Amino acid sequence: MQKKWKQVLIGSGIAAAALAAVTETARQAMTVYFVNVALDRQAPSMQLVPDRKLTGSRVEEALLQKVERAGQALARKPLTTVAIHSRDGVRLVGHWMRVRDPKRIVIAMHGWRSSWSHDFGLIADFLQDNGCNVLFAEQRGQGSSGGEHMGFGLTERYDCLDWIEWANGRSGGTLPIYLCGISMGASTVLMAGGLTLPENVRGIIADCGYTAPTAIWKHVAERHLHMYYRACGATANRLAMKKTSVDPNGASCPEALRNCRVPVLFVHGTDDRFVPVEMTYENFKACAAPKRLFIVPGAEHGMSYLTDPRGYEAAIKSFWHAFDKGDNS
Repeated sequence: MQKKWKQVLIGSGIAAAALAAVTETARQAMTVYFVNVALDRQAPSMQLVPDRKLTGSRVEEALLQKVERAGQALARKPLTTVAIHSRDGVRLVGHWMRVRDPKRIVIAMHGWRSSWSHDFGLIADFLQDNGCNVLFAEQRGQGSSGGEHMGFGLTERYDCLDWIEWANGRSGGTLPIYLCGISMGASTVLMAGGLTLPENVRGIIADCGYTAPTAIWKHVAERHLHMYYRACGATANRLAMKKTSVDPNGASCPEALRNCRVPVLFVHGTDDRFVPVEMTYENFKACAAPKRLFIVPGAEHGMSYLTDPRGYEAAIKSFWHAFDKGDNS
């Protein structure tokens, strides 16, 4: 009997070790997939996780179609396509919308796995009608811009400096400039706020930005994919650093905002399941510059303008009125 139990225990141990090996292999494979989805220009050919599961979106199809139609209308506008090279040699493409007698320049940075026309289609006419020349940037690793990987704002923040230099070359540096971003674009412009910016950069408008790349990865992994991020985070960081040559823990929005001297308008919807509104509260708290907060009840991720266009426009107009002339008091 004792020999039999010994055999059972040995067999159980072998089975447990085999199961642990399988589980570890599966975890590693899922981590690689997760990082590839997050950073690679070309998403994995096998889409294991639907986009809506990744983002937690519950937006009605009719509203998504409205956003899509607005994006298509913006893409059809007779804009000028321009290209520059970033300081690290990546070709960046943008779309320049000019108005008569411009009052300011807006540099617009779109979100993760999105596009300039999709993210700013709804608000483009408002910007045009209110005297804004707009540079709709295509983020690196996406669309027509170069680069094989996205940097979640860590690399893109420096692209903002290159676009500011380009815009000032067009205007002679006489017009006030606002950096504007949504989702990953919002975190991009917030991180850029920690850099030394030209004097005519008068403000930042950040719609539903996250606090840091690793923070949003952890949220998505645990909330939507039910992955234990503590077990895969170190591997994810190593893979991300290998792809982008930038440490994912090397910068964050709160860190940048503690050094920010440019006024910031923070925007977020309360029902955002992709980037929780608490991240904007954390960014707002860290910001050392003049700051304003516009929270939209019931708005999901990137849907604040669609949910409350009048309130959104009023918040932006008030922000421009306060800071166009450079009074940061």
